[in-house]
This record gives sequence, C-alpha cells and structure tokens, in this order.
Amino acid sequence: MKKKYFAILMTVIFGMAILLTSVAGCSYSKKWISQKGEDNSKAEVIEEREQLPPPPDITPPKEKGDEYDVIVVGGEPEGVAAAVSAAKNGAKVLLIDKHDGLGGLMTYGMLNTIDMSRGPKGELLTRGTFEEFFKGIGSVTSFDVERAKKVFLKLVKDQPNITLSLNTIFKEPIMEGDKIVGVVVEKDGKNIRYYGKRVIDATQDADVAAAGGAPYTIGAEDIGINRIQASTLVFKLKGINWSDLTRIIKEEKKIPGTYIDSTSANGFATITRNYKPTTEMLRLRGLNVGKQDDGTVLINALLIFGVNGLDPESKAKGMELAKAELPRIVEFLKKNIPGFENISLAGTAPELYVRETRHIKGYYTLSITDVVFNRDFEDRIAIGSYPVDVQATSPNDTGYVYGKPVQYAIPFRCIVPQKVENLLVVGRSASYSHLAAGSARTIPIGMAEGDAAGVAAVYSITKNKSYKEIMANMEDIKNIQSILVSQGAYLKPFKVENPAEKHWSFEGLKLVLTWGLVVPGYTNDYKFDQDISSISFYYLISNLVKQAIPEKADVVTGNVSELQKFIVREPITKKSAAQILLTYAGYKDEITANEGKLFELAHQKGLISDKAYDHMKDKKFVTWADTYDMALTLYRKLK
Repeated sequence: MKKKYFAILMTVIFGMAILLTSVAGCSYSKKWISQKGEDNSKAEVIEEREQLPPPPDITPPKEKGDEYDVIVVGGEPEGVAAAVSAAKNGAKVLLIDKHDGLGGLMTYGMLNTIDMSRGPKGELLTRGTFEEFFKGIGSVTSFDVERAKKVFLKLVKDQPNITLSLNTIFKEPIMEGDKIVGVVVEKDGKNIRYYGKRVIDATQDADVAAAGGAPYTIGAEDIGINRIQASTLVFKLKGINWSDLTRIIKEEKKIPGTYIDSTSANGFATITRNYKPTTEMLRLRGLNVGKQDDGTVLINALLIFGVNGLDPESKAKGMELAKAELPRIVEFLKKNIPGFENISLAGTAPELYVRETRHIKGYYTLSITDVVFNRDFEDRIAIGSYPVDVQATSPNDTGYVYGKPVQYAIPFRCIVPQKVENLLVVGRSASYSHLAAGSARTIPIGMAEGDAAGVAAVYSITKNKSYKEIMANMEDIKNIQSILVSQGAYLKPFKVENPAEKHWSFEGLKLVLTWGLVVPGYTNDYKFDQDISSISFYYLISNLVKQAIPEKADVVTGNVSELQKFIVREPITKKSAAQILLTYAGYKDEITANEGKLFELAHQKGLISDKAYDHMKDKKFVTWADTYDMALTLYRKLK
C-alpha cells in the first residue's frame, strides 16, 4: 500500500474510533427468544414451515469429447464444495488449483480455527459439504492442517467424475463475447485450454471473474474509504503442553478473558496488548491458538498492515516483515504468558492469510443491514450467523464489530456476477459489501455457497437456462433449494423480529450503519436513548458527508477551523448540533442572525425532521437516535 493510503485513513479512522465510545402466505412457529443487547433483547427467530418440490433429477447427458460440464477454478474449501456438489449431480467436473494439495487458505494459509455459523440453539447452519468436512476433521473448532488436506482430498476422490488438476495455474478465461466457455491454465510449463459449459470461480480473489470483465470494488471502496483489512502470517510454536495450559486457564484462571477447549484457545489480549513491535506496520492482537496432532500449535495473531493482496511483491514483503519480527514475538510470549515458558518457533504458514481484496458486483450485494438485521431472502442458498468482525486496517484503528446477527440468508444473486455469463463466484470475494463481508467471508458460509453453485451449474446445463433466467424464476430457485436440502443443506425460511426495526430513528440508523459510522459491537447496542458526545456527533456527521457525498466533502474541510470547537468530549446541545447541520447544508450566513434559535431554524430548513424535533424540543442534549435521524435528513438534503 502507498503511504498516501495511511494519510487518507488517519482522519477517517480517528473519527470512527470515537464512535466506538419474506415469504408471504406461510405458517410460522416460534423457535427462540434470547438475543442479548440493549435494543435487541427480545429478537425472535420465527421459522417457516415450507414445502419444497421433490428434488428433480438433473444428471446431464454423457457426451463424448474433452469438454467438461463444470470447471471449478480454485481448490479452496469453497471450490472443493462446488466440485463435489456438481459431481454428486452427475456432472463431469474439472477442479483446478495452483497448489500441490487442496484446502487453500485453510491448509496453505494455515487458518485452522473455524469461524462457525450456528443457530440460536447451537445448531449448525452451514451443512452439506462443510458438515462432511467438519466431521472428517473430528468436529473440532481448530483442526490439524495435514488431516484437513487428507479430508479435502478424500471428498474429491470419492466422486469419480471429478478430474483433479493440481499445480495448475489459472492464466485467463476463454470468452465468447460476454460468455465464459473455458479457461487457459499453465501446467508443467505449458499453456493448456480447457472448455466447460459452466465455470465456478472459487479463487480467493475472484481472479476468473475479474479477468472476464466482471465489475468489482476493492476493500472498503464501496463506503468511500481506501482501506483493506490487515493480513496475517500464521506461525507455529512447539513446547506447549495442552493439558498444562488448560489447567492454567480453566482452573488456576491465570489468564483473564481467555477460553480453551480440547483443540482451541483464544483471548490472551490482556497480555498481548503490551507487545511493542519494531514497526507500526505490525501488531500483535489477541491469540487464536489451534492445536496440531503433533503437539505443536498454530497462532493466528500477527497483523500486517499495508499488504496489497493482489500484488505478489507486496505479499512477499509483508511475509518478510512478519518473519523478521517473529523471534521477538516468541520471546515476548515466552516471558509473559503462563504455559508458554518452553516455547520455540517451529515454522510459519507458506502463505499469508489475506482477509480482503476484491468484492465482485453481483445482481445483489449483501449489505451490512441485511446481516445485522437478520434478513431472509426467497432465493436463499446459505444461512450464516457469524459476527460482523472487521479487522484493523491500519496502525490507527483496532478493528470493529459492527453487530452480531441471529441469522441471515445469502441470496443466489450474490454469487452471479454482472457482465459475465455462465460464471458463478463463491467465497470471500462474492457480492458482499465491505462491512457485510466481515461475517459472510467466513469459510463455512462460502462452502455452503459452493454447494449451491455446484447444483445451480448442473441445473443450468440440464434445463438449458442462463443464470439470469434462473434468478427470475422462483420455480427454478425452489428446485435448486430442494436439491440442496436433499444433499444435507439447511435452508429453512425464517423471520427475526427485531425491536430496533420499530424504533422511530431506524431509517437513520440503517444509513449510518451502511457507511460504517456506528459500531454496535457484539451486543447490538445502538445507544438510542444515550446522549451523544459532541466529538462523536461531529465526526459521524462529517464522515457521512465525506464518504457518502464526496462531491460535498469541501463543506467539511472548508469549515474545520470554525467547527473544531465541537471536537470535545461532552454531550452536544441541540443548538450546537443545529449549527453543524446548518453549516454543512449551506446556511452558514444565517447562523449569526438566528443565534438564539438555531434549532428552530434547522427544523424550518428541513435539516431536523418533525419526529426528531418533537423528541428534542423539551431537552437540552442530543441522543444517538436524534443523531441517526439528523444524519438522514442532512444526507437527503445534500443529495
């Protein structure tokens, strides 16, 4: 990343850090009432009893020749799921990967602690191929990497109509107009052309879709910020006795805020926050520790800033920087964490764990409000529930949790890219917003998408329909869902009744949440009735203008000196809030003449809605709910 990236981020991140202080005519049954949080304490999951049609037989006809029914590019977990799913339905499948084995991020990035999506009663939401994999690794949250490689390979080898081509590098798509008909790959130093009726892009960075002309954004570009989540180098330690560490954490309670089970431990942040790296481009956060079968452990904790995941040279430099820091980190852990006294470095992952690059633009982009407010979709292909965990993006922020859903659905349209026919995209680069990806990028959700992509690809072939035609026909969608359910997927329709959605300021809340300007945390605390500080109000409104209406950004930068008096840590009065709104809306010249009635003037100018006016008229200070609504009225005014 260029130095300019950090200069741009400084102001925005500081401001954000301040903010931290449908299916009609169906029968439903109540399933759960338990979501914690100030304004979400009575959220309910109401599950639909739906009758899907019998799963149709979609086995494609066997044809002579070298053409495949489905080509899957990428042996990531999502690609394995896609290939297995397509093969189960009779397709002739080619699975391509650049590595010498399968599992991608899990096995070569050594991300061995799984971010699970479970329902209200602990039930697994991402079933199908992921559940087969999960059982294969022993149904543990942290798994042995070598065992995982074998499980992935077995899943593929158990399907005789999958041709597996490892050490095979994707070079470019073969296009006929906007239609992808195959791929060019490099294997053993030679370029080879493979043709297929449908292609599934399961690469980490949606390389096939991007090369084919599908539009995309990068990082947080969609919310007006040049930022990308930090990468991580997973490293391996030996010398930890798991039984001793379990006793230290569970019985002796020597390490506050830390959890441990038979294979996984996480926390340790009260200790690691004291580590001082040699460069601001690195940070040691809390540890995720995953036990290996040989007694070693893998540590996911070392953040690397400024890595461009689309640039091999940038990734290589990031890895070199992290490796150089590891001896100091190991010594720090050895001296400061009980149970780590005898550790030594036993290696690192061969690749970086890159959290974010492209976000392909599909026919629907999953939003942060879809996730946090538990939205279901009629064309659902996967259900997730993981918290919206957006890792730090620079040395100037600590990462944010933008809420914890009960559960939400991902629509089929999210894996259908715009402008490229015959192609589906699964995994972290599917059509999610930057913030929604904080939850939806997790591997179990991506594997559920892979299952759906495999079925949809075969269905599209046998029915001779494009993905656009399938998206427009609910009969086709329900047939695909029926096949997925018959193969073990969990796709029950649902509704979640969330009290926050009934709040008078909800539309404003959705706006500021969409732009990442409020951080509800794990408890979904929207602070509706709490007074907002002047500094938080200033940065929320200012950053909204700069990010959401960049053509008006000069009204913020041009008035910094005049409004800096509001950057104070005390409750903001309605008069002061009105002055900020009037200034940004272009009524600066009228402020002096209306000094004693700025609140009324802002209301008259349409900058404060009738609802917010009535809520504030008898009060001195502004609440967060008032702020959400005022942000909405200002946004509409400037737009």
